Amino acid sequence: MTKLTAAELQMVEGTRGFIDQWVKPRVVDWDRGLADSREVLPAAAKLGLLGIQVPVASGGAGLSFGCKARLLELVAGTDFGLAMSLVNTHNVAEDLARAASSSVAQEYVPDLLSGRRTACTALTELGAGSDFAAIETSATPIADGWRLNGRKTWITNGAHAEVIVAYAQTQAGSGAAGIGAFIVDARREGLRRDPGGDMDIVRSMGTGGFSFDNYLCRSDEVLYPAGQAFKSVLNSINGARIYVAAMCCGMVGECLRIADSFGLRRQTFGKPLHQHQGWRWSLAEAAIDLDTARLMVESAATLIDAGQDAQGAAARAKIFATRMAQVQIPALLHAMGAEGLRFEHPFLRHLAATQLVGLVDGSTEMLLERIVKDIRRP
Repeated sequence: MTKLTAAELQMVEGTRGFIDQWVKPRVVDWDRGLADSREVLPAAAKLGLLGIQVPVASGGAGLSFGCKARLLELVAGTDFGLAMSLVNTHNVAEDLARAASSSVAQEYVPDLLSGRRTACTALTELGAGSDFAAIETSATPIADGWRLNGRKTWITNGAHAEVIVAYAQTQAGSGAAGIGAFIVDARREGLRRDPGGDMDIVRSMGTGGFSFDNYLCRSDEVLYPAGQAFKSVLNSINGARIYVAAMCCGMVGECLRIADSFGLRRQTFGKPLHQHQGWRWSLAEAAIDLDTARLMVESAATLIDAGQDAQGAAARAKIFATRMAQVQIPALLHAMGAEGLRFEHPFLRHLAATQLVGLVDGSTEMLLERIVKDIRRP
């Protein structure tokens, strides 16, 4: 299991305070579309949530992946969408700090770490989701760089991100081998947001789409050339599957905490809910599943931090945690009765998120096929 350092434990406590002060008072307004979750970016940046794994030399905290998963679990307990939004800006900052030239990194990374700009990774297209090699957005070489053309959709932070790592095909028909990753500055000409592309649920994710129309990408803004980009995506997705599983744990954990507290004060038939055996058992079932999912997340995160192959462990953790959330959040809502339907509780918000987690970073069906490969391996 991942053992957190003193600095990481301090970050965990700081994140609890950030959630209480900045997230919980605002999350209902975000959910209703009355406010924008970006209003908490300065506070998140000050704490270091936008630079968890970004190297210290680049202005980040340089902490472990296990710590990152734990912090995202905490944030997702209150709002899954905010956790996804923060980590997508973080991931681009880390990618640029580690793989871009020093001049390009200096151009973008400080703004991302400070929360002045948000970021996204753009893979998904209308005809290419889990089948990443099928993307059709094109990158055509020209004298001073590359011209990007195509459309991306269902992108976290896509509604507002100003720094984009866009994956595009450099050679038609070459599949994964021809895909490159390009740094896009959304303030330049050649990028158009899709009107109405944001989702009506989990609004704090900032989900949206955009099109490239002869967007000019400089030569030094190629983050990963063809031949390297596909491998980088696979590594990133393994990590994403693990922290999404951790977010599922966060949502279930918060729902369990609220239901447990409610059961101590809600009276039925002359006694608290907690004194009804059947009601208690429903919470016990959730606690068992939650503990199991957390162990799977910790095991997979340990592999990431050790630099070992985490593909199978990441797939298993995400499948189990996703299913656990899809079963236990409705069960815990039922345990709350009508009280659980109030907006100040996260049950309805988390229910919507459980429908997303089975789709992001590889569908459950695709991950099952990945696990079959492990079963057949000698």
